[in-house]
Amino acid sequence: MARAFNFNAGPAALPEEVLLKAQKEFLDFEGSRMSVMELSHRSKEYSRVHDKASGLLRELMEIPADYEILFLQGGASLQFSMIPMNLLDQERGASYILTGSWSEKALKEAKKLGPIEIAASTKESGYHAIPQLSDIQWKENTSYVHLTSNNTIYGTQWKEYPKTDQIPLIADMSSDILSKKIDVSQFGLIYAGAQKNLGPSGVTVVIIRKDLIQKDDSLPTMLSYETHAGSNSLYNTPPTLAIYLLSLVLEWAKDKGGVAQIEQQNQQKAKLIYDAIDESNGFYSGHADQDSRSNMNITFTLPTNELTKQFLQEAANEGFIGLGGHRSVGGCRASIYNAVPHEHCQALADFMVKFKKINS
Repeated sequence: MARAFNFNAGPAALPEEVLLKAQKEFLDFEGSRMSVMELSHRSKEYSRVHDKASGLLRELMEIPADYEILFLQGGASLQFSMIPMNLLDQERGASYILTGSWSEKALKEAKKLGPIEIAASTKESGYHAIPQLSDIQWKENTSYVHLTSNNTIYGTQWKEYPKTDQIPLIADMSSDILSKKIDVSQFGLIYAGAQKNLGPSGVTVVIIRKDLIQKDDSLPTMLSYETHAGSNSLYNTPPTLAIYLLSLVLEWAKDKGGVAQIEQQNQQKAKLIYDAIDESNGFYSGHADQDSRSNMNITFTLPTNELTKQFLQEAANEGFIGLGGHRSVGGCRASIYNAVPHEHCQALADFMVKFKKINS
């Protein structure tokens, strides 16, 4: 069976090797005569899966020993609330940088829990770019600075992060975690829904510096980082199947040469499609400014809505899935996360060149 050219924004493509291994082990995991999703989360068999996922993530991202890795539920959206609940000082407030819809949603939830200020925003210019570092301003004693590292809807991505010194920098990395090398020690907390680069939907990774984990008896038990850090993310039944698949994706990433090699491949894949845009003499127009372009989500428009509809229909006929832009901005979007093969990106670039030649 030929695999679809899957450019969905999320849930997104998983490596074929991972799916085949999971298929092979589906009914009998490591001689247990049970599927992973049938194992007790307290069993030795599942403990090995859990610890393998955590260990591989620490290795691949070079996460320092003074950081905890948590496997939580509720998606990145629950973190919009958990972060201020655990880290927001009511007197000091917190600072949010707006670069798209998801940072707006994080801001909206945080405002329900305490005083929040906007440290920078590119909303007025249509979120075409990431703010200049010199334009970002936060209060000297703010509780933390929050940003979204990659913006799936608008196709922008941070290339360099603000240096916040003693103030914790918090990043929603749902759509570009593990896609490029980063210095984890620059952040107080990183969080990411798994369904783009790490695995299937259902598990959320939180990487948090240990000194930020505080005991607070006023918090609901399940919404406290201290609860999950103190129980190795096993306070209640975790999403065992999702964590198992996450461990397989991390194993695949290691076998591919690690994050540095994946980053190089992602740059090459993105270049194929951006070249098709840039060399089209305006037939395709990228949404993001060139210095803010994402290597994960490539957003572009065609000259008319009619041509856009025709492009998407003909692309679908050729087996390309998920190329429609987000409903809030329209146009087209190609999400080329880690598991999207180079060959699929080449096929899309070739299709774009062919479509432009026929219709311009």
